[in-house]
Amino acid sequence: MKKLFALALALTMALSLAACGSSPAASSSAAASGSGAASGSAASGKVYNVCNLVNGNLGDKSFFDSAEAGLEKLKADGRITLNTIEMGGTDEDQPTWLSTLYEVSDSGEYDLIVCGTYQMPEYLNEVAAKYPEQKYLIYDSESSQPNVVNINYKQNDLGYLMGVFAACMTTDTSVANINKEPVLGFVGGVDSPVINDFLYGFILGAQSINPDVKVDTRYTNDYVDTAIAKEYGLSMINDNKCDIIWGVAGNSGNGAAEAALETGKAWFLGVDSDQELTLSSDLAAITLTSGLKNIGNSLIWFFDQWDAGENLFGQNILLGIPEGGVGLVTDKNFSNYASDKTKAAVEAAQQNIINGSVTVPSAIDDNDGAIALRESVRP
Repeated sequence: MKKLFALALALTMALSLAACGSSPAASSSAAASGSGAASGSAASGKVYNVCNLVNGNLGDKSFFDSAEAGLEKLKADGRITLNTIEMGGTDEDQPTWLSTLYEVSDSGEYDLIVCGTYQMPEYLNEVAAKYPEQKYLIYDSESSQPNVVNINYKQNDLGYLMGVFAACMTTDTSVANINKEPVLGFVGGVDSPVINDFLYGFILGAQSINPDVKVDTRYTNDYVDTAIAKEYGLSMINDNKCDIIWGVAGNSGNGAAEAALETGKAWFLGVDSDQELTLSSDLAAITLTSGLKNIGNSLIWFFDQWDAGENLFGQNILLGIPEGGVGLVTDKNFSNYASDKTKAAVEAAQQNIINGSVTVPSAIDDNDGAIALRESVRP
């Protein structure tokens, strides 16, 4: 069992979401390098040789592109050399993921081998155990090996910001498709601590704006098929007057966006990456914002810590708002539809988490609490 390394950085960077501005934690493009990026490599004198293994292809406008952007910035700053290998993402490609991991590990060329997503731990556990001197990093997943640093993200904090935003928007009837009822929707993948971690923060954030808000929560038990989420979305909208639905179910959750589009009476919220960039143009048009896991920021953060002498290998690192690990998309539809009052509320929530005046509980530690709260706010 690995130690959980709780992180609380006292960052003093000024964060602003007001008007058309954005913050390091909330922007879809900013890097959370803080002051360490300017001094890390210069202080250590170390230039790391890094291999980035992509179990898919670049151009996904999501995790892989974000990771590559962070690594490319480190390269441009003279902090690393970089070899990125696109291994393909089809079923036929998967056998090469393991063989490529073995190949780059056996070469002995790299100070760090980077990979990510839930599909890689089984392969990484096997290879890392056979190359105990090689260092690895996996993002948005977790390995059991002591020579691997695991970078994960505070989904509860992300959920809180999304809940604040959604509760502000759901009664702003000056916006098309919004009705006066304070009812939100949440379509999750599986009723589990991981998904409920998003939900716990989402409900609490919404309640901080309106204690009487209702949240219709349903689970698809699937991460691929959009049909179930669309069915749930139609019911949420037509039966319970939901006008904003957050899809946290992988591709399956996008069915709620289809329901919002079909009815013309609701909006969708994306998750993990900027879904306004990945959905079709008609679905992107009704996506108000997305909650982000900022993979590139987190990789820069890691190198800041490594240069500062921190040994994080064998630990599970949770990055939140202060470290730039999570945030919201603040351009496009957010900028166009959110009022100044809504933007200020999101900014205030973000600041409250950073300064510690708000601590968001996690379903990872308290799933029973998340379930009890979920049941108490059903419409």
